[in-house]
Amino acid sequence: MEPVIGLAVGRGTGPELATVFERVLTRVADGYSVEINVTRSKRVYHSYSSLKAGAEIERIRELTGEDADHYAEFCRTRAALGVPAIFRTAINAQSLYLVRQRLQAVKVDAIATPEASLLLVRDEAQGFYTGENSHAPGTLIRTMAFSREITEKVIAFAVRRARRQWPDGGIDQIVMAYKFHLLDGALDEWVAESAARHGVEIRLFQPDTVNRNLIEHGPRPRTVIIAGNEWADIMHVVLLDRFGAERQENRCTENVYLHPDVAGLVEYQTVHGSADDLTGTDTVNPVATVRAAAMIAERHAGCAGAVRMVERGLESLGHQGIGTPDLGGRHSTTAMVDALLDVLEPAGQPAVNDPGLKAGA
Repeated sequence: MEPVIGLAVGRGTGPELATVFERVLTRVADGYSVEINVTRSKRVYHSYSSLKAGAEIERIRELTGEDADHYAEFCRTRAALGVPAIFRTAINAQSLYLVRQRLQAVKVDAIATPEASLLLVRDEAQGFYTGENSHAPGTLIRTMAFSREITEKVIAFAVRRARRQWPDGGIDQIVMAYKFHLLDGALDEWVAESAARHGVEIRLFQPDTVNRNLIEHGPRPRTVIIAGNEWADIMHVVLLDRFGAERQENRCTENVYLHPDVAGLVEYQTVHGSADDLTGTDTVNPVATVRAAAMIAERHAGCAGAVRMVERGLESLGHQGIGTPDLGGRHSTTAMVDALLDVLEPAGQPAVNDPGLKAGA
């Protein structure tokens, strides 16, 4: 049976990147003689800019809720049908976090440094980014929650993922970055209970302490950072730049849902946002979307080696100076993707026109 992948598209540059995703996924699959069926959500979800275009506050609230309800149901339906993964372009953050709260999401990114491997597990299911808004004249009240249940689920996932990533070497340290001083000591207690349950040591720090330690010492060779959104949303791009030598525009990452209704469903996304200002210009950087397509093909469609194949193709484009303006090139999104598809070769074969690879090597 052919693999099925979900696709959810937001406004801004979402439709352009959805086309990039489908083109690259199809080309990679062809190289492995695999056919992948893509099932697309029928709704195009709002970006923040599209919501603000002429809508009043109450209408924004309505549209936000409608997008969240629709996307959560799309995820539940895909999971029930056995779909293992969804690629989603950027959508309005408020709608997105309503979904992440309901479906209990964590974001995962493994950031490799020359000296260490850093696993960032971002708690997207609770805290100040989640919750509900209520309005009174001149006042907005946001109500949110932390819970022992969600904290345990996030820690349990992080420990499982770390042990899978480092099956032989173990975990050198687990650090949690939360504003726990605001939580009456409850988070401290829950973390201690969970650490004992999993047989690991977990050090709970304020975000500024985590920053100071990373600046002073860097991460230890196998470091897990479990972090609330309040820190991780800001620091993710900094960690990529400082320790991974990577830009957010080129990076994709995964969100894993922990709720029983969607257990096992993985959502892939670009780290960058909807880039509404680039809509229709054919200049949005496609690299993160390209990488997401390769990752999904390899992990969920049986295309072993797809990630390396695509990375070789991107290296070839770099050698030839082919890139969008933000990468220092002069090419359109379409031209860059066209060039990439031309140089992709099945795993184990050198990329065509790659000056960094010698014939017969």
